[in-house]
Amino acid sequence: MSEKQKKPQKLKARLPRGFVDRSAADIRAVEEMTAKIREVYERYGFDPVETPLFEYTDALGKFLPDSDRPNEGVFSLQDDDDQWMSLRYDLTAPLARHVAENFQEIQLPYRTYRAGWVFRNEKPGPGRFRQFMQFDADTVGTAGVQADAEMCMMMADTMEALGIKRGDYVIRVNNRKVLDGVMEAIGLGGDDKVNARLTVLRAIDKLDKFGPEGVKLLLGEGRKDDSGDFTKGAGLNAEQIEKVLFFIGIKDYAESADGLAELVAGTAKGPEGVEELNQIGHLVGSAGYEANRIKIDPSVVRGLEYYTGPVFEAELQFAVTNEKGEKVVFGSVGGGGRYDGLVSRFMGQPVPATGFSIGVSRLMTALKNLGKLGQDEVVAPVLVTVMDGDIDSMGRYQRFTQALRAAGIRAEMYQGNWKKFGNQLKYADRRGCPIAIIQGGDERALGVVQIKDLIEGKRLSGEIEDNVTWREARVAQVTVSEEDMVQRVREILAHQADDRARVAKG
Repeated sequence: MSEKQKKPQKLKARLPRGFVDRSAADIRAVEEMTAKIREVYERYGFDPVETPLFEYTDALGKFLPDSDRPNEGVFSLQDDDDQWMSLRYDLTAPLARHVAENFQEIQLPYRTYRAGWVFRNEKPGPGRFRQFMQFDADTVGTAGVQADAEMCMMMADTMEALGIKRGDYVIRVNNRKVLDGVMEAIGLGGDDKVNARLTVLRAIDKLDKFGPEGVKLLLGEGRKDDSGDFTKGAGLNAEQIEKVLFFIGIKDYAESADGLAELVAGTAKGPEGVEELNQIGHLVGSAGYEANRIKIDPSVVRGLEYYTGPVFEAELQFAVTNEKGEKVVFGSVGGGGRYDGLVSRFMGQPVPATGFSIGVSRLMTALKNLGKLGQDEVVAPVLVTVMDGDIDSMGRYQRFTQALRAAGIRAEMYQGNWKKFGNQLKYADRRGCPIAIIQGGDERALGVVQIKDLIEGKRLSGEIEDNVTWREARVAQVTVSEEDMVQRVREILAHQADDRARVAKG
């Protein structure tokens, strides 16, 4: 007797860790948001470009955040020619490769923007995904800080185009050269002090989280948190700590610029960085951008391995409730800076560049909190019901559907089991359809259709108590000629839109 064959196991449907499916509402929200961002970039004279999801790993690796682990953090595979390729980690390194590869054809300065998915092979967590969208703008080929100042102004204009009012955002600006100057001023210059500098800069980056006292501990021996865990500090002495705290404690740059210049005087790049900050402050001020919109802020630390000059960050100032129920400031939704070394490494010659990146998913969350996203309603399709299944009737239903679509009205013909008409109306209700088109044999003989206002019908069903009154009212259903169907559907949809607007106004 043959053994009973084992039933094959059912495949389990599951998402890879750190990835998410996106709903229609989220997709539409992102499209709405990116359209507004794109309009600002275009107004500034930037043009789109698109690079592939994959790049050769050596084009990305050296510019990952952990320079001592150049092949970590990316999803990689080996091609059949034994070359390693990786999913792009950001949109900037691929742009650098694109510029270098097409340098003879590109008109400098090259002003471009692009939106796309990037991938991080990192441990996922709450709100931390392995695939997310960025929206970048860059200027390649301009060495002057006027290009950096323009980026800051464009970031501010983008925030306002998205409905974030002044006072709810600020563009904070610092300079990598100033940071390097401060490090040199406290005795941490030179290639042999790289790790020590990183420890100090990471401590500075904790200013918003721990405050000046917490940073002071991290600059010194270390800090113990509420749980008792101890973080080893940078081991600076009191004089070094005092200089760093003065630097990150600058609130009014105009009042402290002389003190900062004195702090970095005699360092290799510090004075140049201070002068660049002064120039950016003058340029944005001359264009009408006050300090509550674009602010010189020496506490900004980002992309330590990446940037060579000015750095900037778009930060939202309003409070939101986090997963613990605490009120916290929303914080950064994007940033960037000058990266003069990124294109140059392909070229063997200096190619200056500056740009910034918006974290689309994070910004979308912020806009939802402000009620600035998803306000544009998406009306469900008109449903053309199916009363008869013969080919001639089906052809007529399809003609109605196409006539509505040709008029710019969302419409679909019912594609399920048409023999159970009640299921069609249940489908329309679940789908949120505003209108149903009905034509049986009697209506077809007369060349008419019934148009059922499903929104009004649902309202009336709550007001009319008995079936006799319901049949006599018939307010929610009208009969019109086939030729007048589209126009009458338009009118009903317009009335429904007016009703929604009145409800929204309260």
